[in-house]
Amino acid sequence: MKPPPFAYARAESTEHALDLLAAAGDDAKPIAGGQSLVPALAYRIVRPTHLVDIGRLSELDYVHEDGSGLRLGALVRHRALADGEWGGCWRGLQVAARHIGHDAIRVRGTIGGSLVHADPAAELPVALVALGGDVVVRGRDGSRTVGADDLFLAPFTTAVAPGELLVEVRLPKPPNGGRTAFAEFAPRAGDFATACVFVGRAPGWARIAVGGVGGVPARAREAEELAAGGDLAAAADAAARELEVYGDRFADETYRRELIRVLVREALAEAAA
Repeated sequence: MKPPPFAYARAESTEHALDLLAAAGDDAKPIAGGQSLVPALAYRIVRPTHLVDIGRLSELDYVHEDGSGLRLGALVRHRALADGEWGGCWRGLQVAARHIGHDAIRVRGTIGGSLVHADPAAELPVALVALGGDVVVRGRDGSRTVGADDLFLAPFTTAVAPGELLVEVRLPKPPNGGRTAFAEFAPRAGDFATACVFVGRAPGWARIAVGGVGGVPARAREAEELAAGGDLAAAADAAARELEVYGDRFADETYRRELIRVLVREALAEAAA
């Protein structure tokens, strides 16, 4: 299928991109890697009047790590996360990136694009929610910070407004000795996840988030308390029980709850190893 007609402009800087978006109106969309937007255009799921290309803005392509955590520019490619040299506390992030589509998609797709697209089965939103990170959003009137719990509003819907750009992702570092892990089940390699989990473990601390089973990724807070106390089996059972889970043509609710139990147990064991 062919996309609907649209105007195209390439931004030379972040400020230029914001000016172009503002001039084009609420029906304009930014495009970077295009791995989600281009198929949506082809199927005419979205019909923007203008596309603003931000894919060459090197100022948004960076990875900074310090004692407080990671700062990632919105244009960091999935491939950079998947192939980078990461320590134990960021291992889960690397594994999550390796599960995104196929290599050709990881080469082009960006972390900012994945988060703003907000697919319920996507891997990186689950990591952001689990770690309690936040994002920096810029508009012509300035910047604002949006926490992970407030970013994802519904399937394919975020708190990033028309005319704004997600420019940075901030992930707080787990406590000393903390490790992270990711696990997912998909029918075939490269398919969207039927269920996926991201966990973090440290003495007296745990984080568990689940994706692919509801409209937005969600923390399993009862399970976190049990995992922080060392009862990993009970934590897996709690995660399968406490979250809102839907069924669809790929898997019913009962099957997804069992997937959550198995994946959380496996990921927690890996993080504790």
